[in-house]
Amino acid sequence: MRVCYFDAFSGISGDMTVGALVDAGAEQGAIIQALEGLGTGAAYEFPKVRRRGIGATKFRVTAAEAKRHRHLSAIVRMIEGCQAPARAKQRAIRAFECLGSAEASVHQVPIEKVHFHEVGAADSIADIVGACVALELLGIEQVICSPLNVGSGTVESEHGTLPVPAPATLRLVQSKPIYARGPSVELTTPTGAALATSLASEFGRLPLMEVLASGYGAGDHDFPDHANVLRVVVGELIADGGNGTGSNLC
Repeated sequence: MRVCYFDAFSGISGDMTVGALVDAGAEQGAIIQALEGLGTGAAYEFPKVRRRGIGATKFRVTAAEAKRHRHLSAIVRMIEGCQAPARAKQRAIRAFECLGSAEASVHQVPIEKVHFHEVGAADSIADIVGACVALELLGIEQVICSPLNVGSGTVESEHGTLPVPAPATLRLVQSKPIYARGPSVELTTPTGAALATSLASEFGRLPLMEVLASGYGAGDHDFPDHANVLRVVVGELIADGGNGTGSNLC
């Protein structure tokens, strides 16, 4: 079975996930072609950068539209209308459903009334769809994730200053193993948490596997004490290495 391990020692975000999967071999052109079908007019690029000396891929989205607030139904229609494999669409919609459920719980409103603020913008939609397309391009059947480094401190949002992890992130990682280490910043974003918790079948150590490829996706910051990257390890599962906790129940 082809497996992908998310090593989130510096947290996880949507753009870090796409960058890491491209760094591991997912074809850029196919991802861009699928994302262009979202109809946002955004431009996409994958520059090579360094984080504490480690070469990594940065996924960068230049949006043509102003920041928009979208409901879940509008985002689902966008995903269904793009030219992506069926399983990639299903995975992306599932991630947004998990995120919508978390936001609805935090704001105590029905999921149909949730306005996606930052996550409803073109870049965040591209992050989730791009990650799911990249997994399909790599033939990934199962995702396993390490415990999540969520960071600490505060973060600025549409709702003002919020504690880290942000409320939606904290709801998404409920029952999952998390910790905080390193600089007092947000390391795991709501988009990253939605991808990790909706895609991963379990959380724990690196499983017993034959490694085929690895890749590094760069975060925005270059910290002095550790490489701000998400590492992915792609390989064939050798045996049942199940040694973690949790499941993809949002």
